[in-house]
Amino acid sequence: MPETGVNSRRRFLRHAAITLGAIGSASAQSRRNLSPVAPGTNTSFGAIKQVDAGLLNVGYAEAGPAGGPAVVLLHGWPYDIHSYVDVAPMLASAGYRVIVPYLRGYGTTGFLSNETFRNGQQSVVARDIIALMDALGIEKAIVGGFDWGSRTAGIMAALWPERCKAIVAVSGYLITNLKANQQPLPPQAELGWWYQYYFATERGKLGYSQNRSEFNKLIWKNASPKWNFDDATFSRTAAAFNNPDHVSIVIHNYRWRLSLAEGESRYDELEQKLFQGPVIAVPTITIASDFDGPAADGAAYATKFSGKYSHRILKGIGHNVPQEAPREFAQAVIDVDGY
Repeated sequence: MPETGVNSRRRFLRHAAITLGAIGSASAQSRRNLSPVAPGTNTSFGAIKQVDAGLLNVGYAEAGPAGGPAVVLLHGWPYDIHSYVDVAPMLASAGYRVIVPYLRGYGTTGFLSNETFRNGQQSVVARDIIALMDALGIEKAIVGGFDWGSRTAGIMAALWPERCKAIVAVSGYLITNLKANQQPLPPQAELGWWYQYYFATERGKLGYSQNRSEFNKLIWKNASPKWNFDDATFSRTAAAFNNPDHVSIVIHNYRWRLSLAEGESRYDELEQKLFQGPVIAVPTITIASDFDGPAADGAAYATKFSGKYSHRILKGIGHNVPQEAPREFAQAVIDVDGY
């Protein structure tokens, strides 16, 4: 577990001051290059591409020059690639090759075999993205994400640092330790995770299957209470929940986190490495928002990043940071590229 309290906070502030000074000139240059696309300007990507990668046929959006530096952007639950519908063209206009895949269980991403276990454990999702990079001939990329996507970016940086030039991670260090995850939180914090306990029951699985659109709209409102998204914005993403494997993947993910469902033994070695809470050495920017509550200062996880690092706080923004604050998220990607 990372340090907490006064010592941790002082260490974090010293670390942040050093890294912020180091990136000043690169950040100023990148701000001149970032396209001023307003939030909500874009409503769709171009044609969705498909590629066989590992266990999956992955659906993904692509923007920007094929020879540009690669950026892989990862969504979470209950969201999809449209979280980056404004971020992607900003980065593309700055010269990046941007890849935005549907995670397993979302959109047009499907399993190559009906026999494959519909597994949502943390290392598997990260392994999917490594396989996607292999399939697309991407040796190294900046990886950005929030929610499941942030956890996946952190795992990729921890297990395959040679594949990550840098990461942008909303909500910081989210790698799961199953033993630590069995410890209860204060009641108010537990209330925020009510859906995980609902998913632990068969009633919850059935309820999510029958009401996934209404369920996920409720999550959006709770997680981003100041975000005034319209029905069309939600509907564009809600289509991704119709994936035939969506419910199975979501339910397994949350049950696995609570040690109520087994993972696959072939991933045990990866998970054991993750359970140790590995320090991430690649350049990193972490972003916090109102969703993070008291943890928004980042002090609890600052020591988990040993490379060039800085932390940013976005006030008035909810959980879906790239869609609610696309310019700030895109700027973080460009800035971390200059570390």
